[in-house]
This record gives sequence, C-alpha cells and structure tokens, in this order.
Amino acid sequence: MSDNPLPTVEDRVIETAWGRCIGHRAQWEGGQYCALLTNRGIVGCGAYDVATLERFGQIVAVARGTPEHPLVYPEDLFDARIAAATRHARDAGIREGMTGSEALRVLLELR
Repeated sequence: MSDNPLPTVEDRVIETAWGRCIGHRAQWEGGQYCALLTNRGIVGCGAYDVATLERFGQIVAVARGTPEHPLVYPEDLFDARIAAATRHARDAGIREGMTGSEALRVLLELR
C-alpha cells in the first residue's frame, strides 16, 4: 500500500429552491476545485477555463476565489461573484457580477 493518500473527491445532490444540482469538489495537497453541475451547464470555480469551454459550446459561468478565500466546497459558489462566462452562458442570461446562486437559478430554469 502506498504512503501517498489519494485526493478527496465528492459528488452529492444539492437541493435548491429552483431544483437540484450536483455539488462537485476535488481537493488534494496544495489545491482544489469545485462546481455546481446541472443538466444544462456549470457554475464553477476559476479552475474551469472559459476559453476552452467556449470552443466546445458549453454553458459555463466561473467565479474566482482568492488565496485568502478559496472556493473549496460547492456551496462556496453560491455567494461568489461570476467573473467570466461563455457566450452560451451569456446568451442564456448569465452576467458577470451576478452571484453563483443567481447563475445557478438561470441554469436550472432553462428549458
């Protein structure tokens, strides 16, 4: 057996007033990322590259933590401000400056 521990990876259902999403997080020594996954798109932390996801036509909104206040758990995204979004996310109504909760609501209400 290895002395090197594996990273922590967690996926769980999060109930909101607008519907359900999957809260996802991964954490390892020295780093982490998190996201709120829906059937239509993602609200994620700064580990998600908007330019790459734009090329694939994805609906993605990104909030960025800081070293002093990192985004570690999916719930950390609720109050975080959206700093970037793909064109498809903007077309769906997601705007920079909204909270992650507001962006999540847009995704969950998309038809």
